[in-house]
Amino acid sequence: MNDPIALGQPTVGAEELAAVQRVFDSGWLSGAGPTCQEFERRFAGTAGTTHALATSNCGSSLHLALLALGVEPGDEVVVADYTFPATGHSVMWAGATPVFADVRQDIWSIDPDSAQASITERTVGIVAVDPFGQPADYDELRALADRHGLFLVEDAACAAGASYKGRPAGSLADIACFSFHGRKGITAGEGGALATDNPEWAETARKLHTYGIAPALSREGAATLPVPSFDALGYNYRMSDVQAGIMLAQLDRLPDLVARRRAVAARYAELMGDVEQVELPVEAPERVHPWQSYVVAVRPELDRGKVALELRARGIGCNFGTYASHEQPVYGEQKPLPVSADLFARHLAIPMHANLTEAEVERVASTVREIVGLDSVGA
Repeated sequence: MNDPIALGQPTVGAEELAAVQRVFDSGWLSGAGPTCQEFERRFAGTAGTTHALATSNCGSSLHLALLALGVEPGDEVVVADYTFPATGHSVMWAGATPVFADVRQDIWSIDPDSAQASITERTVGIVAVDPFGQPADYDELRALADRHGLFLVEDAACAAGASYKGRPAGSLADIACFSFHGRKGITAGEGGALATDNPEWAETARKLHTYGIAPALSREGAATLPVPSFDALGYNYRMSDVQAGIMLAQLDRLPDLVARRRAVAARYAELMGDVEQVELPVEAPERVHPWQSYVVAVRPELDRGKVALELRARGIGCNFGTYASHEQPVYGEQKPLPVSADLFARHLAIPMHANLTEAEVERVASTVREIVGLDSVGA
């Protein structure tokens, strides 16, 4: 049997090990230290913003963003429905209510018309999602938010290295939030970042991410013995300096990693573009898609579960796409959102990472072609 092909795989090696050694040698391994500061400076440049904050994960970044923007109990926030539930959870963590909006059928990001229809007198903001890395319709969403006096947050969990009309992911909304989980385009195993141009929001987020006080590094070298006072309820949402060292090495790799993923996506399109049984993902005009995942839609007449089991039996990693959030019990009764529900039922992620060889890409594509043509996978 051929060796298995992983659904996702990080690209790490000697550079990351050397970065970790430098952090070990510095003696500062915990969070919000000098290596985190260096990563924040570098990542702000990548995101196209003046401020960045290294965090424990994207969910904590989203929570901090909403708190910095003043979200309170009783508020409503419009949220793109087709997303990992951390997006909706963050609204609930802030004490507010997520109101889910349907998504576009073609690129799966929030439909501005559905977002418009979801706005009530209690709405204070919109959280858009860049599904699998491809940016949403930020010009339309910005106009909608401004028209109603709302904030706009970019859930850019998968979008490092993406761009929209020449602007990098991270600079497309009031605040953007990223993930560095092990399956993301750049990774430290876990971790996240918040990016913004607003110094007050950045300062509030920084304070709240360290239990409500200034990070210890800010007190280094003081002429007296500073004793911080806790005047706000904060959290431990810090990234460690060990992770930040890894992320500095990953930032160096980012252009090459995105280029390789884009090449894999282009090759998949060549090899499977004529397969009628699956719908391939598309890159919308004026966007650079970083292809954190490559997700196809299995035609309704096929049994997606059987297709997945057949792929795994032949050593091809796969999984469902992401969630129709409105169908998750934690959010209670929600209005039907047919496009998101359809994507949730039919999407199937196939291997996508920068380490895939040409032979592996061809094997994945040929295996998909063979399996979806079998009568045994019919619904």
